[in-house]
Amino acid sequence: MIIRKGVKEDLDAVLDLVRELAEYVNASDQVETTEEDMLKDGFGDEPVFHFYVAEVADKIVGLALYYYGYSTWKGKFLYLEDLVVRETFRGQGIGKALFNRVVSQAQEDGLKLVGWQVLASNENAIAFYKKAGAVFQEDWINCRLYKEQLD
Repeated sequence: MIIRKGVKEDLDAVLDLVRELAEYVNASDQVETTEEDMLKDGFGDEPVFHFYVAEVADKIVGLALYYYGYSTWKGKFLYLEDLVVRETFRGQGIGKALFNRVVSQAQEDGLKLVGWQVLASNENAIAFYKKAGAVFQEDWINCRLYKEQLD
């Protein structure tokens, strides 16, 4: 297994992993992002996301996609948007290696916070993050305005 920084040539496989994650959480119809969107947003003049991939036998089998945000309480932070490993490769330490690489990136950047979300129904992911020592903030509610509300 190799963990490496993602490059634009990986985007087809990355989007495939995003779709696999969406299917896993019964939200396949919600993925609207295209490869062109990801190319512009990840490799344009002002990239808004970065990612690491896990490779096994020269095939991308895992993804950790992140971006930076700002907390008025903690300063610049790293937000892990997606951590996904192909179903047939789960349980082999790939997710842990990707997660640890993202944590190392935050440490290299001198950050004080790494954040992410996990679906309350995703018991496997919750157990994974508990093993990592994650703090679950049950008193905070996530809020979103999607395009239909913005319009």
